Amino acid sequence: MAAADLLLLVARVLFGGVLAFMGLNHFMQLEGMTGYAQHKGLPAPKLSVLASGAVLVLGGLSVATGVLPVVGAVALAAFLVVSALTMHDFWAVPEDQQQDEMTGFLKNAALAGGALAIAASATTGWAYSVGLTLF
Repeated sequence: MAAADLLLLVARVLFGGVLAFMGLNHFMQLEGMTGYAQHKGLPAPKLSVLASGAVLVLGGLSVATGVLPVVGAVALAAFLVVSALTMHDFWAVPEDQQQDEMTGFLKNAALAGGALAIAASATTGWAYSVGLTLF
């Protein structure tokens, strides 16, 4: 077991597992998240929460297990960018909310960068993965 392979496995499980758990919260907290999505002006807020929850769960599991990891990681990156722009619009909220929204925006931007780095690393194949890839 090479140290780099083990580090990547831990990184995949942490990254994918946390995002999958965040997705589960979309289903467990559906009504509250739907209200927030509606407040932010998303079209079809309930459907948006369900769809984003599915992307997070499936994308997170994809990264953690290595099943179609490039597809999963790119889907996560796309979700995170859209979420940053729509849900954490720090430039459009009252001043007392700007810091919290900017923190959420920057968190999503950093996670999107991480997802893209994971997608790039998955093109060469991973140790300790299911190994189903398209690229």
